[in-house]
Amino acid sequence: MSYPHLFSPLNLGFTTLKNRSLMGSMHTGLEERNDDMKELAAYFAERARGGAGLMVTGGISPNRQGWLAPFGAKLSGRTEVSRHRNVTSAVHAEDGKICLQILHAGRYAMHPFLVAPSPVRSHISPFKPWEMSERLIRSTIDDFAHTAALAREAGYDGVEIMGSEGYLINQFIAPRSNRRTDEWGGSFSNRIRFPLEIMQKVREKTGDDFIVIFRVSMLDLVEEGSTFDEVEQLALAIEAAGATMINTGIGWHEARIPTIATMVPRGAYAWVTRQLKGKLQIPLITTNRINTPEKAEEILREGYADMVSMARPFLADPDFMVKAQAGKSAEINTCIACNQACLDHIFSGKTAGCLVNPRACRELSFPAVIHSPTPLRAAVVGAGPAGLSAATELGAQGHEVHLFEASGEIGGQFNLAKRIPGKEEFHETIRYYTSMLSKYGVHTHLNTRVSAETLLQGNYSRILIATGITPRKPDIEGIDHPKVISYTDVLTGKVIPGKSAAIIGAGGIGFDVAMYLTQPETISGSPREHYMAEWGIDPSYLNRGGITAPVRHESFRKVWLLQRSKGKMGDKLGKTTGWAHRITLRNRGVQMMSDVRYDKITDAGLHATIKGEPIIIPADHVVICAGQLPLQELYAPLMRAGARVTVIGGAREAGELDAHRAIEEGFMAARSIINNPT
Repeated sequence: MSYPHLFSPLNLGFTTLKNRSLMGSMHTGLEERNDDMKELAAYFAERARGGAGLMVTGGISPNRQGWLAPFGAKLSGRTEVSRHRNVTSAVHAEDGKICLQILHAGRYAMHPFLVAPSPVRSHISPFKPWEMSERLIRSTIDDFAHTAALAREAGYDGVEIMGSEGYLINQFIAPRSNRRTDEWGGSFSNRIRFPLEIMQKVREKTGDDFIVIFRVSMLDLVEEGSTFDEVEQLALAIEAAGATMINTGIGWHEARIPTIATMVPRGAYAWVTRQLKGKLQIPLITTNRINTPEKAEEILREGYADMVSMARPFLADPDFMVKAQAGKSAEINTCIACNQACLDHIFSGKTAGCLVNPRACRELSFPAVIHSPTPLRAAVVGAGPAGLSAATELGAQGHEVHLFEASGEIGGQFNLAKRIPGKEEFHETIRYYTSMLSKYGVHTHLNTRVSAETLLQGNYSRILIATGITPRKPDIEGIDHPKVISYTDVLTGKVIPGKSAAIIGAGGIGFDVAMYLTQPETISGSPREHYMAEWGIDPSYLNRGGITAPVRHESFRKVWLLQRSKGKMGDKLGKTTGWAHRITLRNRGVQMMSDVRYDKITDAGLHATIKGEPIIIPADHVVICAGQLPLQELYAPLMRAGARVTVIGGAREAGELDAHRAIEEGFMAARSIINNPT
């Protein structure tokens, strides 16, 4: 399939972008590395080589008060310029273009020196901000312009001014966080004075032949946010002040509406950008949950925007655009919007990674291609996430790989995950691995339950055991009662639970099963319309912030979600998605209970003691989601026979199912074998 709109050049007057893809800003943690940004340079260079039309760095502060966290990324002095030149030189060597994002955290900062237009604390920061004085406001405007000038000196092709997502500039614009009564607050013209003066000063300092993207919060999704009329007025004023392009920002970080998680339909927010089409002369960029070239092409073809921003899709596959242009979209490693290794890591103070791409942000440490002098013959047992990762990596480096799978399809636990509402993107991961197995000539043996004896006879240099897990059966009186079923019975459709179900175990699997059991029987309208109604997004944009009362979809099935431990339900769920799952289940009427002791299961239901009080839960079925056990029966006989064996994924450690760990272990095991063949 060709993508004529996606691969159409974009003429900006003084420069031309080779296509309509923007690798949007996403902090990786490499920005703060004490390595002169060499790892960051390699990260961006690979994506420039992969065909991104334009890239934007993670947020770089114009001063110390704007740090996201203590000693965060900053560009405010000439001594810092040389580090950034390593990034720009690497990108330009690959015929790429890159902009530096200037971001001042404002009241979102995680340090005690944070400042904001008004001393109003955000619930996502532990600190109350200091109110900015007139003098500090003026010096901050100068700092933005100074950073832009330094960015040009460092070789960047432009800057993006971060005016959305609830950061400092956005805090000045919205009544929610700007309570000032002076010339920087009150009326709308006063509230947008700060961003306009920043835009004007940046243009003055950098000249006319420098890309300046302004990221406008087009939909705040918070109370006391902007109206659409205000967004339009701001965009027009930003254009008049000299912006090259306007990028779309969706939702403040404190908004209680998921905007980039898997549960959000693809391209769900392109309609917001389209509201401004025809009203501006400069190009408009749209964003959020655009993860395939097909969706990007559709958005551009139908006139929603002039350019599409995709951040995590380039994290998942740096060659996204090269593959699309070559007609190899089936080989794209699609971002599944899980947030598990990217945003969850960043918000936990770790370096970002990617669940589906173990090399992400480690390009220097793990080159894409290793020249192995001697091809190996390897067996991988189990075609779940760990086995697929290992088999494809070994195959990619030119080794002979035999992949054995007892079932009739690859995917393992992915085949359960893809059935969960909001996790359908796992279909894409299975499609990707199917393509890679074929591309690299991996000998795939389905419906083959291989024995230790067969493996020993196969003359394999290495054997990787990735046989996965089996559900754990807890020791509860009545555990063999007909009411009792496993989560695998539910998700495979083997058993359809009755009108009520008690779920034992509130980890990731328990939450997934609860989502599955409470999904609406019928959905009116498109997935986007259903999503917007469920989360209270106002498509008419008549309300401030674009929010309205959500439509409740209480489930036809009564569900209890139970956990043995005390404390918050689903405490180990993803930092950026767990809250959304809890809200969804609460709105569907799921009763979530912690500090539960399971006593017995009878015809009457589940007998339990909750916080010391006995109770009978009259459930038609009791679904067991109480952990897993590793399947390792092949390991011992192979080791006794002297085979070189590595156990990976759930077969090594069951615990809570973790696709990120499984894929990582498969990749690392393959690289270890390749680097140490003897």
